[in-house]
Amino acid sequence: MSSEPVPQVDEGEYRRAVSRFATGVTVVTTRVGHLDHAMTANAICSVSLDPLLMLVSVEREARFHDAIIDAGVWGVSVLPASARGTAQWLATRGRPLHGQLDRVPHHQGEATGVPLLSEALAHLELRTVQTHLAGDHTLVVGNVVSVQISEHPGDALIYYRGRFGALP
Repeated sequence: MSSEPVPQVDEGEYRRAVSRFATGVTVVTTRVGHLDHAMTANAICSVSLDPLLMLVSVEREARFHDAIIDAGVWGVSVLPASARGTAQWLATRGRPLHGQLDRVPHHQGEATGVPLLSEALAHLELRTVQTHLAGDHTLVVGNVVSVQISEHPGDALIYYRGRFGALP
């Protein structure tokens, strides 16, 4: 690591710059006891093919953070463009903790029991293998233990310049 001072970058400029990077939109889910937890996430990344690893970046102050750490298993549902309302709902800070998936069609994953959104283009189930502190977030790395792909994919939901859109 360099010992040179890090230049100050304006946070607003940084946010505007990274908003120019279009990303897919997912819902990351887990279950602790009998309580389902979910959050909209575009900060996921395929990490490795051998072994199959994926990561999600979770804000440490978010209530989802403790849930995903405690559960040790999680799911990723890749959203179609038609799920914009679901993405907005599960990105709403302060939404009720109990019943947050009541209005969203979902089922339990066979490998881990985590909730998976029924309308998704694809589902992945993961077991956490590593966590890494990264600023105000934790990078949660999971081993992929199950993959399901929709036989009738629609357009993908994307996030670009602070807005949801569609990508065919």
